[in-house]
Amino acid sequence: MKILVTGAAGFIGFNLSRRFIKEGHEVVGLDNLNDYYDVNLKKARLEILGENSLFRHVNINMHDDQPMIDLFKTEKFTHVVNLAAQAGVRYSIENPKAYIDSNIVGFLNVLEGCRHNGVEHLVYASSSSVYGMNTKMPLNPHEGVDHPMSLYAATKKSNEMMAHSYSNLYDLPTTGLRFFTVYGPWGRPDMALFLFTKGILEEKPINVFNHGKMMRDFTYIDDIVEGVVRVTKNTATPNADWDGANPDPCTSSKPYRVYNIGNNAIVELSRYIEVIEEVVGKKAIINYLPMQDGDVAATEADVSDLVRDIGFKPDTTIEVGIKNFIDCYREYYGK
Repeated sequence: MKILVTGAAGFIGFNLSRRFIKEGHEVVGLDNLNDYYDVNLKKARLEILGENSLFRHVNINMHDDQPMIDLFKTEKFTHVVNLAAQAGVRYSIENPKAYIDSNIVGFLNVLEGCRHNGVEHLVYASSSSVYGMNTKMPLNPHEGVDHPMSLYAATKKSNEMMAHSYSNLYDLPTTGLRFFTVYGPWGRPDMALFLFTKGILEEKPINVFNHGKMMRDFTYIDDIVEGVVRVTKNTATPNADWDGANPDPCTSSKPYRVYNIGNNAIVELSRYIEVIEEVVGKKAIINYLPMQDGDVAATEADVSDLVRDIGFKPDTTIEVGIKNFIDCYREYYGK
């Protein structure tokens, strides 16, 4: 395969690109190296990827039309994995326009590039955030997701709808992946595991929202990568049993699919912090806070479709995953 991975300098994009090039695929990694978080961390990831001749980095803003047109026309990708997005629920409240530029306009340019250049399969990152006000656990992709609680979630739901329109109009196979709280080595500095680890090591207070009662389906990065790789190779196909009188939201009579990728194991945030304390060998100084606007109290993934279609179920425990992250953190920052 010749694969475009957008957001290749990001947390998931970096780990996914490493896996693809390890398998012998040619990867073009698109990333504009924006300053949403530490650019040096992104450059360090790209430096590792650049050690392999199968990887090339291109610095392009996805919402810039002509550079995207030229990239697709020149490279002739067989597959595209779109991971580039303005991330974060909380930041979407502060800077909503960044989400429209990257997550909507940028995604449209990806769809157009795939449409006009014979891409065999587009895989793109959605998010567990699309479930919004849904509270029936585990969260099931066959149920509607019409009540987002943040603009970030709304843009991810929009991506799913945009993808379906292209699957319908142009027979472009598309698969959306709703990621559930991804964590692990090389994780983002704005994510809870990074912030908690940093705070505990430095003996500084950590902010814990919803008084530590948040419930999350924490999913280890290697499990996410395994799922994405398998899905990329399993091109979306129409559901022959799809019925417009009783429409299934995550399949279609067109080549369109949506899957959850989660650990299918719900963990309270307080337990997550306990494991960090155990690995670090220090107790956290906790500043308990109420729920933040746009956040959800609980997530848990129903992954039965993923198991049925690609034969894979994430299963890495937080005890293993957190230790691996902290080992990586200490090596990178020398702490």
